[in-house]
Amino acid sequence: MKEDYRLVHQKDFPSVPSSIAEVETLIEQVCDELSVSEDVFGNMLISVTEACNNAIIHGNQGNESLKVNLKVLSNDERICFEVHDQGPGFDFDNIPDPTAPNNLLKEHGRGVFLMRSLADDVLFNDTGNCVSIFFNR
Repeated sequence: MKEDYRLVHQKDFPSVPSSIAEVETLIEQVCDELSVSEDVFGNMLISVTEACNNAIIHGNQGNESLKVNLKVLSNDERICFEVHDQGPGFDFDNIPDPTAPNNLLKEHGRGVFLMRSLADDVLFNDTGNCVSIFFNR
């Protein structure tokens, strides 16, 4: 699916919460370079920072020696952000529904829901330690 994409940026981040500021800066840079509209920018910012935050906290479990790799790929029709952590992955097909009544007041558990709601497509690798988030241009 990503065969016709070109690599725009790639960066490794340490698994620390302060890395999210660097992720935000990279997203802004990409959106400027690729002339992304403000509406799409907001969706990208939320989705990709959620994915990176999940990779830091859940994937790499805050282990500062582990990295999160962020790739930005693009073609004429779409932009893809690929977030890969060094953790064991998770079962992305069995995530509790954050809109279910018993989950509404929980402070966590909305990241994947937000990504799927805001992006045009979200795909996980088989182990669940890499997510590709697609946005139409």
